[in-house]
Amino acid sequence: MMLTPLDTVLDRMVTLSRAMDQALSLDGSEFGAQVWMPRMDAWETENGFVVQLDLPGVAPEAVDVSFERNTLTIRGKRSETIPAPDKDGLRVYANERPCGEFVRTIRFPQYVVGDGIQAQFANGVLTVTVPKADAAKPRKIAVMAAVEAKQVPGTQAVASQPTA
Repeated sequence: MMLTPLDTVLDRMVTLSRAMDQALSLDGSEFGAQVWMPRMDAWETENGFVVQLDLPGVAPEAVDVSFERNTLTIRGKRSETIPAPDKDGLRVYANERPCGEFVRTIRFPQYVVGDGIQAQFANGVLTVTVPKADAAKPRKIAVMAAVEAKQVPGTQAVASQPTA
């Protein structure tokens, strides 16, 4: 796998995004309260970016994906996983699966096509595909040999031949 300078920029942006999400996700409850931060992967392809979040136990209708100013925001809510106690009481032996609201954001380093963003939810994984704008896609530029002598002011004229 070849790393490009853009890979390191995207990696830094995801790291900063994660730090900001963690810092801003405290809901005012007591310090150290359990906060749910779904795991996220993000990578670049030739034609765009792909973002995936693990959202087990979250209904697709409980997820909101929005895009504004080159920033993708994914919000959602996972309901309580342990039922409310009934009149006989409830004994909880483990409560390790966090629930509640979450927000994840990622800002893209290049121009993207906001109208082309697609989101799919399958097997507890949300996949968001963000296509690159044509201006951001790599392209091959043909180099053509000059067929006649041209002189640039201040230089000597040089005749060139077409290349085979």
